[in-house]
Amino acid sequence: MSSLTDPAFIRQLDALNLLARRVLRGSLQADRRTQRRGTGITFADYAPYNFGDDYRAIDWKIYARTEELLIKLFEIEEDTTVYILFDCSRSMATKFDYARKLAAAIGYIALNGMDRVMVYGMAEKLSTIVESARSRSQVFPFLRDLEGAETFGVDTDFSACARTFQARKGKKGVVLVVSDFFFPKGFEEGLRFLQWSGHDVFALQVHDPADLECPWLGDLEIECVETAATQRVTISEKESKQYREAIAAWNDSLKNECARRGVGLASTTSDVPFDVVIQSMLRKGGLVA
Repeated sequence: MSSLTDPAFIRQLDALNLLARRVLRGSLQADRRTQRRGTGITFADYAPYNFGDDYRAIDWKIYARTEELLIKLFEIEEDTTVYILFDCSRSMATKFDYARKLAAAIGYIALNGMDRVMVYGMAEKLSTIVESARSRSQVFPFLRDLEGAETFGVDTDFSACARTFQARKGKKGVVLVVSDFFFPKGFEEGLRFLQWSGHDVFALQVHDPADLECPWLGDLEIECVETAATQRVTISEKESKQYREAIAAWNDSLKNECARRGVGLASTTSDVPFDVVIQSMLRKGGLVA
């Protein structure tokens, strides 16, 4: 496993962060402005002074000209909370290191934009990997916590994890699901739960190239990587072709479900350099549907 705090890897993250600042122009950053008025630094409007308002906000120059008490309103600058739901099931084992780099890059960019980042591991239940990190000073603790994540569990239940996540009633934000999306019970209900809370949901699907093929032929005993259940099968060219078609149909159904729900989707295989994937996402506009 490569280290997420290796200087060479950090340099790659720095380059991606520079690209993000140039391309996204604030869509992932804490300088995303709201319609709410408060105590920011960017002037927004005037409002009549009312009893209880901060007298320091009165514009005395306007009062001198018009004898009308007006206070200055400013735009509040809000941070965005980026939730990363990271598939830690054992089916991710061969692409776990790669998926972790993708998650690290997204978190690195968000933290450098002064956004808040929280990371949860998913298997048959939800577990916390990074409780909460915010600001550039939290970059290395974030990377070390992510580096310490391991696969766990005996099965994957995306719906149960999404339901647990939704029940925590956290602040609305951006939810990035990093997974192969090979969920035995499907992904539809899980995506619905995530959107139910008003989050902007984005799916990043990661495959090992070997996931897409069935190279074995003959009489075999196969074992499920998650449950360790075994089964004796006979695989001919026909079954091998059916496997490839089933994988393609599953991925098409994910693509259609995401399109129907307005969920952004990017799919990749672990033989594509992780920074190329992130660059492509950024050039397409970031985490958008």
